[in-house]
Amino acid sequence: MKLTLSLLLFTIAFSAQSQDCDILITNGKIIDGTGNNWYYGNIAVKNGKIIQIGRDVNVVAKKTIDAKGLIVAPGFIDVHTHLEDDEKKDPNATNFILDGVTTCVTGNCGSSNVDIRKYLNWIDSLKLSINVATLIGHNDVRKAVMGRANRDATVEEMKQMEDIVDKAMKDGAVGLSTGLIYIPGTYTKTPEIVALAKVAAKYDGVYASHMRDEGDSVTYAIEEALTIGREAKIPVEISHFKLSGQHNWGRSKETVPMIEAARKEGIEVTIDQYPYTASSTSISTLIPDEVLADGQDSIKARLQRPEIRKYVINSMLARLKKRKLKHFSYAVVANFSPDTSYNGKSIEQINLMKGRKHKAKEEALTVIDIMMNGGASAVFHGMSEEDIKRIMQYPFNMFASDASIRVLGAGVPHPRGYGTNARVLAKYVREEKVISLEEAIRRMTSLPAQKFQLKDRGLLKEGMAADIVIFDEKEVKDISTFEKPHAYSKGFHYVIVNGILTVDNEKHLGIRAGKALYGAGHSN
Repeated sequence: MKLTLSLLLFTIAFSAQSQDCDILITNGKIIDGTGNNWYYGNIAVKNGKIIQIGRDVNVVAKKTIDAKGLIVAPGFIDVHTHLEDDEKKDPNATNFILDGVTTCVTGNCGSSNVDIRKYLNWIDSLKLSINVATLIGHNDVRKAVMGRANRDATVEEMKQMEDIVDKAMKDGAVGLSTGLIYIPGTYTKTPEIVALAKVAAKYDGVYASHMRDEGDSVTYAIEEALTIGREAKIPVEISHFKLSGQHNWGRSKETVPMIEAARKEGIEVTIDQYPYTASSTSISTLIPDEVLADGQDSIKARLQRPEIRKYVINSMLARLKKRKLKHFSYAVVANFSPDTSYNGKSIEQINLMKGRKHKAKEEALTVIDIMMNGGASAVFHGMSEEDIKRIMQYPFNMFASDASIRVLGAGVPHPRGYGTNARVLAKYVREEKVISLEEAIRRMTSLPAQKFQLKDRGLLKEGMAADIVIFDEKEVKDISTFEKPHAYSKGFHYVIVNGILTVDNEKHLGIRAGKALYGAGHSN
């Protein structure tokens, strides 16, 4: 009788133990994020963690996902995003989730919330479907102390900025970002950035930079980023690495070797890239920097002065001539709030729509009109497919959308906000074989996790956070286009965030299991 009772108790205990698994993924081709070849195996998930992985996982789960014929990979980490002020628009972050992204790094290009503790606490209270880490943005730090002033910081102002960065790193920022083509970053000299980067370096942060130039002076801009890394002794991430302007096509033969040489020197530099031949930013980047100081009222007042308007027009025409173009057809408005009929049209088209002459000078006036009314976001065509492929083949290059949370039907944004990862997997892996599937996954997972010290992300390994994507390598595809950008990617059948199933059979379940992720310097 005692033996029977003991056997019964053992059976009950074993049964409870064997069922102690929330999700079991079976029969999948596991690509673990290391860059190693895929292998068949199973993965058991419990309490947000991977508890078992391999061929011999044999447990009973609350939910089993048969991944036969599918790739099982770590959730993708998008290292260059701009979520600020868009988090509430779609907390499901559907455009990211349905592109396989489970973690976003925001605060890029020098633009971030200044109070990092408050921001990350708010992220946890809002609850998104994605995890969020953030950089502290230099432009917003400078604005908090100096506004948009076009001058050097005083000793006192430098101390105030250093204190803000110091607090931000303690509060959980993963590093410092700059946007050196944006105001007031444009007005900043290298020593100021070095000083602030040294503060971030004390807390094992990263220096991520939208460089001062990505066209004619790109090699100078790269050298400045490397100098900051060298002098501040901080890892460097060069954002959306590219060559802008038709006259600069082919110069990746110069720029990629600069990164390779810097790594040989001992600078811990990496890059990221979006896989498209067009960029997207503010239309204000067409206007000379000095005209953009001190806020919209000042900008408007300057642009009303005949001599300033003439200077701006001549500057824009010189830029157009350098690109060897006759019209501003390469600049397409993505979103212009005062008149949404502009959305999706080039400056050339808008100019004609306004009844003006078909001349570049008139198109420059159209840009000035847009700026007088608050500006617009725009898509700029002008990169080479060959440069994209050459940059993509560099092994320490991550993929990033440079996008925010999208709302279906809002504006005519760059398609990268919907399809960056799917495009890499479909066009550059499956169709054109620029890189292998395993290598693409490594660039989307363990490489960014290592760079930004997201220590429990980026790999399928026991004890790691259960951020997992399951997709069909044969059908995964970006549907979003420049003409019709509002379309979610196809082929991501299941997405798990922090151990919670968020996408089931390509349908977002409305689950919001993401959380704030903190940098290495975080102190409670």
